[in-house]
Amino acid sequence: MWSFFARDPIKDFNYELLPENQEKSGIWTLSRGKRKTTGEPVSVFVYEISQGTEEQTQLAKAAFKRTKTLRHPNILSYVDGLETEKSLYIVTEPVTPLAAHLKLQAEKGGASDLEVSWGLHQIVKALSFLVNDCHLNHNNMGMWAVFVDRAGEWKLGGLDHVTSEQGDSISLPPPKVINPDLERYDPPESPGNGGEKWTGDVWRLGCLIWEVFNGSLPRASSLRSLGKIPKQLVPHYCELVGANPKIRPNPARFLLNCRSPGGFMNNSFVESCLFLEEIQIKEPAEKQQFFQDLSENLDSFPEDFCKHKVLPQLLTAFEFGNAGAVVLTPLFKVGKYLSAEEYQQKIIPVIVKMFSSTDRAMRIRLLQQMEQFIQYLNEAAVNSQIFPHVVHGFTDTNPAIREQTVKSMLLLAPKLNETNLNQELMRHFARLQARDDQGPIRCNTTVCLGKIAPYLNAGMRQRVLISAFSRAAKDPFPASRAAGVLGFAATHQYYSVAESASRILPTLCTLTVDPDKNVRDQAFKAIKSFLSKLETVSEDPSKLAEIEKDVTALAQTGGSAATWAGWAVTGVSSLTSKLIRNAPAGSETSGSRGVQSETSNEETVEPDKDRWDDEDWGSLEVNDGYSNYVKSLLFFQSSTGAPKRLASDYNWDGAEGKSTTSDLLSNGGNPAGDWGTEENWESLDGDQVELAKKKREERRKELEAKRAERKAAKGPLKLGARKLD
Repeated sequence: MWSFFARDPIKDFNYELLPENQEKSGIWTLSRGKRKTTGEPVSVFVYEISQGTEEQTQLAKAAFKRTKTLRHPNILSYVDGLETEKSLYIVTEPVTPLAAHLKLQAEKGGASDLEVSWGLHQIVKALSFLVNDCHLNHNNMGMWAVFVDRAGEWKLGGLDHVTSEQGDSISLPPPKVINPDLERYDPPESPGNGGEKWTGDVWRLGCLIWEVFNGSLPRASSLRSLGKIPKQLVPHYCELVGANPKIRPNPARFLLNCRSPGGFMNNSFVESCLFLEEIQIKEPAEKQQFFQDLSENLDSFPEDFCKHKVLPQLLTAFEFGNAGAVVLTPLFKVGKYLSAEEYQQKIIPVIVKMFSSTDRAMRIRLLQQMEQFIQYLNEAAVNSQIFPHVVHGFTDTNPAIREQTVKSMLLLAPKLNETNLNQELMRHFARLQARDDQGPIRCNTTVCLGKIAPYLNAGMRQRVLISAFSRAAKDPFPASRAAGVLGFAATHQYYSVAESASRILPTLCTLTVDPDKNVRDQAFKAIKSFLSKLETVSEDPSKLAEIEKDVTALAQTGGSAATWAGWAVTGVSSLTSKLIRNAPAGSETSGSRGVQSETSNEETVEPDKDRWDDEDWGSLEVNDGYSNYVKSLLFFQSSTGAPKRLASDYNWDGAEGKSTTSDLLSNGGNPAGDWGTEENWESLDGDQVELAKKKREERRKELEAKRAERKAAKGPLKLGARKLD
């Protein structure tokens, strides 16, 4: 009667078995499962009591007990279990039998020696733990007792026949009684005759090694044929399967032999894995060096290991270990193995947090590698969490960060909202173009403005583009002048015919006598193209509407980039870099525009009026970063003759690597200044800026003089008198 009201324990079990992919593993059936509450994947070993013999049931209960009590990183991890009158359930981490794993790897080209070396290292270490620390004998070592988790790490299972060296109260049957096919894995000596009790496990370890490299063992005599066993492993393997049990090495000794110099388990992969296992107790300097070396080795590591073993450690090192910028390169390398959903869940939150870092090395590496993760960032995160931190780079005292910040706008612009793009960004671009003391940065600002022009709204384009490119055309740096000319050409569709005639052509005509031949060549091409446009309208006024159709066009969205430049620009053979390489020393001087000695003998190609979008007017990407970019051009000199510092001259890790407000102001920056976003592009003329500085200085001196006069008139303060001013 009471059994009628009893609840079925299977229904209350927290795990659900999935019917697919069930396979036999000894006396157990291995099934995939998941936790009912969270959907977390698990593996479930099921034994049906009604279908087994009394001996098998005895082994199943012994395995249940051992799996539950034995805990070691290299032994199959017990999660939960259930024992009923009808069946036994052992829930473990999600694993795959080694035989199935190696078969899958063979279809992909075979498991690498690195992966096998680490797998065997783990199995031998688990066996050593049982033999030397727990004083237990496994008695069931073989391919069927090894499982592989999601990270590709090998785990020792098959604990059905584990016995104590001192002897158990219950005698378990040997494996060959349950499965006669396993007799070929038994050592040649009789049980208990010669050698330690663990020598049988060591012999079966040798059989496992043979099967890993050569497939299923047909008979015991086949162990003499080495087959595909690596030469580095041969001498140690021969010791395992020696006929004399007394000379077989202890598992711990075998591990030391294989880890010796030149040994099979002495490689970068095993070293990295061992370091990751002990990373929590390593010194910070050791962690830094490890992550630096890790990037070079990741390409040879198994993909699953990178995703499930290396990635969590990288994220933990950043979150809690203060690893800093050194984790970025390996982090992005591992990120290539992730799906879009996994990338969004695991890496993007960390990247967003990294952008708030004050570490300069972190900031510049994020900017340099933005192309690898920009597609995973949504617009809300870019505008609210990333852009506010990135813009600080525009006012940084280090030119390398300013230059990299400008480049990053090519990637961020399509995701910026109206305020950040048309107001905040334009304000910073105006400051850089007018005041930055590095010619290449002023040039790159002009190039970037032209490339993001399609994303600006129509009103902002009309107010900004002509003023900005006209200013660039007057820049003392030749590459900046060329960028201004090509900026006009690349954005030709946004100018009305009247603007082309009254504002653009007069500016371009002054560059026809530029000292630099490349600038002159580009100016002539642009002039001919604009004249052709004007002639077309003059001949047929009805075409005016078609020619000016884009003047008031709406801003493009991120998915509709202009044909002449996508927002992910790569390549180094840009006009900007060409101009820089060809620039003569001292070319960044505001001399006369008279024709000087030509800097290039390249032939001038006649422009094609119908191929505006084919102009290669420059890419912001340079192979080796800002320092090599500048070194390949000139060594800039200030007006006093003191050399400007290059990116390579900065001590990134020292106190000089910290950006401070005082540093910024000492370099002439004015982060709080009102630069505007519209008409102020034209009001930032150099003479006016100098005049404003002079007036402020005069006013300061005047106030100081008045303050000094008041103090002198009052005389010295008496004791106890109160100072009022």
